[in-house]
Amino acid sequence: MSDTIHIQIDRADGSLQRLIGLVERRGFHIDGMSMAPDSEEGGPSRRIALTVRGRDAARSIDNLGCQIDRLFGVSRIGAPAYQSEAA
Repeated sequence: MSDTIHIQIDRADGSLQRLIGLVERRGFHIDGMSMAPDSEEGGPSRRIALTVRGRDAARSIDNLGCQIDRLFGVSRIGAPAYQSEAA
């Protein structure tokens, strides 16, 4: 089963690479990804919709959401089963 996570992340060097690396290291396959600029063109962040599925039944989308929320540069994360606001 695939889940979609919505992320707002800074445009800092390496931020996208850190995000994708974390998802793969935590045992998830990336089935799809879309990216859009923040509300203002050239703004400091971008919105990403990431569709993922666990490699096995032991993988929890909630745990992945918590790990993504801790990444440097992530300012907001949301999904149907997971909602959080970073301080």
